[in-house]
Amino acid sequence: MIQFDLIATVGTLMARHAEAAPDKPAYIDDNRSVTWAGLQTETTALAADLLAGGLQKGQSVAIWLANSVDWVVATLAVVRAGGVAVPISVEATAHEAAYRIQDCTAAAIFAEASLKAVVDAVASQGVALPRLLWRDHGLAIPPVAETALPDEDIHAPAFIVYTSGTTGKPKGVILTVHSMLWVSAACWTPIAGLSADDVVLSPLPLFHSYALNVSVLGILATGATERIMEKFSASRALELLQAGEATVLPGVPTMFHYLLLAAREKGVTSLGRLRLCLSAGAILPAALNRDFEVHFGVELLDGYGITETSTMVTMNRPGRYRIPGSCGLPLPGVAVRIIDSATGRDRPRGEEGELICAGPNVMQGYLNKPDETEKVLRDGWYHTGDLARSDENGFLTITGRLKEVVIRGGQNISPGEVEEALIEHPAVRDCAVVGVPHETLGEVPVAYVVWESSAVETEAVLAHCRALLAPYKLPHALRAINTIPRTGSGKIIRFKLRELYVREN
Repeated sequence: MIQFDLIATVGTLMARHAEAAPDKPAYIDDNRSVTWAGLQTETTALAADLLAGGLQKGQSVAIWLANSVDWVVATLAVVRAGGVAVPISVEATAHEAAYRIQDCTAAAIFAEASLKAVVDAVASQGVALPRLLWRDHGLAIPPVAETALPDEDIHAPAFIVYTSGTTGKPKGVILTVHSMLWVSAACWTPIAGLSADDVVLSPLPLFHSYALNVSVLGILATGATERIMEKFSASRALELLQAGEATVLPGVPTMFHYLLLAAREKGVTSLGRLRLCLSAGAILPAALNRDFEVHFGVELLDGYGITETSTMVTMNRPGRYRIPGSCGLPLPGVAVRIIDSATGRDRPRGEEGELICAGPNVMQGYLNKPDETEKVLRDGWYHTGDLARSDENGFLTITGRLKEVVIRGGQNISPGEVEEALIEHPAVRDCAVVGVPHETLGEVPVAYVVWESSAVETEAVLAHCRALLAPYKLPHALRAINTIPRTGSGKIIRFKLRELYVREN
């Protein structure tokens, strides 16, 4: 059942919890916490300050902050001011950040003081930087102003989350408060049972749509309490789970893998008050799911979601029959089909095809990319590019991908973006990047390189890539090849490179 009362404006939800439980902690990190009443006060003041600084309705504000209470305050303040929050990873290079800042035409940037050198590097690329709001040992919260905040429109763009696709440049996915909170109303509360009684321990990077949804807006919708980890550490997560009050743990498969390894090494079998774990972002191996639940006695529920659908499309249900390796059943209010991508016709039960979906959680489109939007949004259906099959009971299993995204530990990597970085080095004549299997991360990118000469400059090329790409996007290895296999139209035939990798290993 969909819990429609969870779908409201940010200000309405905040006021609801501030009145019901003003002194209850809302979000907590290693350095500070904020109560529901405090969150309302801080976001009101910061939103008023943004408006006084000239922020207009619909303008973008970049959130270039580390996981923290301040990240949440800044993001929610932007939405309350009528702006659009644009998360940027603190690991983003100047090259990556410059693209996002220019593409969304940011009117302001919340940035970590530790990133000043990177911000300067962005400016050196000719990017006109907007108003900079630094976070140095905390976010500067101005005194509460008398400025009246604008009425919020839950159907207006509120977030632009950049995701990697098959092309070189990342795409800004336009999401609304309504689309994001629909997932809370249809999934986190009715399926996962998230409520004001829960304490959520979140090791997820907040700039990802999954974390933004469950770890920020899911908390806002339900009035739960969130314990934010700045970065994931299996040993630290074990400490917090054993010593704290956490009842729910969202993560990606790689995190649960490392958590299980660390627990086995330390002889830990209990996770305190933890009642439920949620997995998304990548396919959860059936063996890991089973081993985790047997070891800890806590359910680990897998779901399927993507940024373009405000995260979740399907979810397994607690305490019910599950198909090993399946990502569960569609959310209430979300329609799914499995089609032949060539003909558009529905595939029979049990047969593989492209997964498409429709519902209130689907994005409005890609920022500044009408052609890309038109390719994937057709007749009200979002074409995911993922391959799936459905059994006779409707359980979905993701079997592969039509698109070429590499998913490394739950983080999407565009092969084209990595190739663009590689080809800029003079030692590289041609290249192609493919995802290959990895025991713990699921997939990693490997680059096949046609070298300009007999001199192989692996270290120099990797150093060049480090200056342009976030660490998780770096090629796991560079492999020499004489010719990149391509179609007659010049497209890379990536499956041939994956087959070559299998033969070589």
